[in-house]
Parts: sequence; C-alpha cells; structure tokens
Amino acid sequence: MSEMILHILGTAQDAGLPQPNCFCKNCTNAISNPELRRSAASLAIVIPEERAWHLVDATPDLKEQMVRLQIKHKMQGQLMASIFLTHAHLGHYPGLLFLGKEAIGANMVPVMAGTKMKKMLEEQAPWSQLTKLHNIDVQEISDGQAIRVSPHAKVTPVNVPHRNEFSETFAYWIEGTKKKVLYIPDIDRWEQWDKDIYKECEKADICLLDGTFHSAKDLENIGRDYREIPHPLMTETMNRLQNLVEQTEIYFIHLNHSNPVLDADNTIRNEIELKGFHIAEEGMEFSI
Repeated sequence: MSEMILHILGTAQDAGLPQPNCFCKNCTNAISNPELRRSAASLAIVIPEERAWHLVDATPDLKEQMVRLQIKHKMQGQLMASIFLTHAHLGHYPGLLFLGKEAIGANMVPVMAGTKMKKMLEEQAPWSQLTKLHNIDVQEISDGQAIRVSPHAKVTPVNVPHRNEFSETFAYWIEGTKKKVLYIPDIDRWEQWDKDIYKECEKADICLLDGTFHSAKDLENIGRDYREIPHPLMTETMNRLQNLVEQTEIYFIHLNHSNPVLDADNTIRNEIELKGFHIAEEGMEFSI
C-alpha cells in the first residue's frame, strides 16, 4: 500500500504573520525575526510512491509553500495533481493565479470546488481566464461525496457554516490507510454546524481545527470587534473537546496575527499544551 503523508504548508489566518500594515507585538516580532513568520493555512497530501501531491487551498503564499514542499520531497518541477478548495476568502484561493499564463502556465490542473465557487471561477474575471485557457479544470464537488486521490486514499468535503459571500465553505476528511484527519480551518460557530464537533472529532485520529482567535481579548488592541469576525474561540473549543485529547490529536491552525499563542514568550501556548492540545507548525508531517 502507498504511504501517504499529510504535510502542513501554512498555519496562519489568511493574511499571514506579519499581517500587512500591522505593527502589533506579534507582527513586529515576526518582521524582525523571520523564524516567527507564518504563511496562510494550507495542506499538501503527498504520495511519494506515485511521485504525486495534492493541495488543499491555494494561498497567496503558494509559490513559497510549493517550492519548500517540492524540495523536501524531491519533486522539483512536479505540479500538484489536484487542488481542493475550502472557500472563497483571501487566504484560500488567490494562489490559483500562479497557475495562469503570467506565471506557470499550467495545463488542466483539476480544481475541486463547490457549486457556487465553480460558477465564480468559470464566469468571473480574473479566474475565468484560468478556465478559458485551460490552466485549471474546475470539478464540482458536494457535501459527503468522497474523491479518491489514490487507490488507498480519499478526500471528502463537508459543508460547514461560514460567511459564504461568494462560495460555500467546506471542511475536509482526509483518509489514508492508517489514519483519518479532519481539517476545519474556517467555521463560524460550532453550535451553528448541523454536526456535533465532539462526535466528529471522536471519529478522527488527527484534527486540525480553526484556531483563529484564542479568546475575545485577541482583537482589543488592534481596533477590531471579535463579534464581527465569527470563529470559535480556542478556549471554547478546548472546553468542548478536553475529554478527547487522550484518543485524538488536536491541533489548532489558521491562527490570526493577534493570537497570543504566537507570542514569542510562549505563556499561552504552554497552557494549551499542558491541556493536551497542540499548535500546528509549518513543515509538520503526519503519516496517514
């Protein structure tokens, strides 16, 4: 059976760390120390035996993320075999433009997207040029419909509630021969989902969950109101899932630049890890 590796390409909220035009403590530290920088949340599903990899979300940081992955897995010049999109927000699909004629000039890269997002990519500029020139081939996917990425691995989209201005929003189940991973980088509130987050995580070996904000205090110092940007708080998620940490590995991803888990002094991060939860890091890999 083919080995399958889940590689974390990025861990930050859409605009990364540092965020443009921000000089908060976390951003200032990341400006002066490149080791603290984070790119937008994204995953790669790597199948070394097939010399193939699949991308989950095409971020604005795609060109740097791609080259790191290709070098690590000795796939220089090997484009992704397909792209799975979660939704149409800044950090999740603009990287598609690198496949266009101004850059890679790709040929028919399969892009998996929901009904609304497929329509947008095919009909709205500049995305429509990618489809017109056959740089990408948009394939419609729907809730619960599994897509095989190899004979022994599948990816299944799951609808989640999020601010769907231009597209639906998907989470993904990613399943290999050994482990099941649940990836939810964006969701408004756990209680608004028609599924029970505890029961869903109970089915998983590894969960990568929306960690945008640690608590309602995150945005106090940067002039934003938490209530205007719905995401489940890490504190709430930990309260809900505390009893699962012995059986399921739970990682927080999609971290906003204001999140205190990114503070270099590690105080909040240490508290989280003492509770048995983890912070996702770029370059992390899981054999699934």
